[in-house]
Amino acid sequence: MVLVLVLVLVPGPECGRPRAVPGSGIVAEPSPEPPEEALPVEAASHLLRALANPHRVAIVMELAGGDRCVHELVAALHLPQPLVSQHLRVLRDERLVEGRRRGREVAYALTDRHVAHIVGDAVAHVAERTDAGSA
Repeated sequence: MVLVLVLVLVPGPECGRPRAVPGSGIVAEPSPEPPEEALPVEAASHLLRALANPHRVAIVMELAGGDRCVHELVAALHLPQPLVSQHLRVLRDERLVEGRRRGREVAYALTDRHVAHIVGDAVAHVAERTDAGSA
């Protein structure tokens, strides 16, 4: 006879309060609050997750050269406008880019030059590895 126990932990709607997992008869204990020093690590993880798409990397590289409107990004990246807008929304939600009115258009810009450096360093790193592998 084999006994399999599956434990599902589901965070409760309020921090620190246990929550019952429906249908399991199990009360999931909340995970402890992360230590204060872990918060920058969590924020860095969110930043990298927002950049974890080739289209968003390309958008950041374009914006590193200066403000661009959506139609300029569409032309430079050869992507459909709805796709560019969708990726800009992800970057905007993470506060990596911001939109500024420019007449009838909205020009997007990086909110922080660090983002351009992170992406530039990642692209340079991959290029170095590729060059070293082919030598």
